[in-house]
Amino acid sequence: MVNYSVLPHWLATLLREKFFSPCLVHETVKKNEKNIFCLDCCLSICPHCLSPHNSHRLLQIRRYVYHDVIRLDDCEKLIDCDFVQCYTTNSARVLFINQRSQTRPFRGSGNICSTCDRSLQDPNLFCSLACKVAHLVKSEGGISRHLYECEFLPLSEGLDDGQMTPDSVLESPDDSSSSTNGGGGGSSGVDCCRTLACTTTTEIVKKKRSSLSARNSYRPTCSTASEIAIVMNRRKGNPQRSPLY
Repeated sequence: MVNYSVLPHWLATLLREKFFSPCLVHETVKKNEKNIFCLDCCLSICPHCLSPHNSHRLLQIRRYVYHDVIRLDDCEKLIDCDFVQCYTTNSARVLFINQRSQTRPFRGSGNICSTCDRSLQDPNLFCSLACKVAHLVKSEGGISRHLYECEFLPLSEGLDDGQMTPDSVLESPDDSSSSTNGGGGGSSGVDCCRTLACTTTTEIVKKKRSSLSARNSYRPTCSTASEIAIVMNRRKGNPQRSPLY
């Protein structure tokens, strides 16, 4: 899909690299998955291989729903990420590195990825970094105008195992902190949605409880035998005949 020959070596390697495979150098050590990418050496390494690369530009690769993602804050220091759809997960804004497979083609209305036709939120045009790169190579013949010079890119504080929880929020363009990117920090929107959901749930529970209490409050009373007999006698009574004329 992408013509790797016109890309910088680090970007071509990043798009083709298979992350989260066990490190062969540290195969007997725990947490040896290769989830760090060294831009200067153009290879993936595990946390135990960090020492020789401390002064290099490093990207931590994370995994979300079995696909590789990177932080938007890190990626936009290297390349223009405008109009790439972003997600907020684990309090971090991330984007997918490569295109994801689709079970069925998109048939609805709305934005779709300019490369793979995946459904997107307005005003995004690409579902992943690879899709934007492929589009730029096809339309402009290269991506040199969209690359940024970055001489220092350390790992973010608190290196983790890269596994992200499946609870994600699609970035809302209304809450975006950048003027051109199609993603945005949606923390306030998430809190609002959670509040509305809790309120709705509370109202449903209250209605269910009130209906149950109404059912329990109505209990049919049993009459005694004497009361039943009196009622029956009142109903029978003496027959009333119509007068004769």
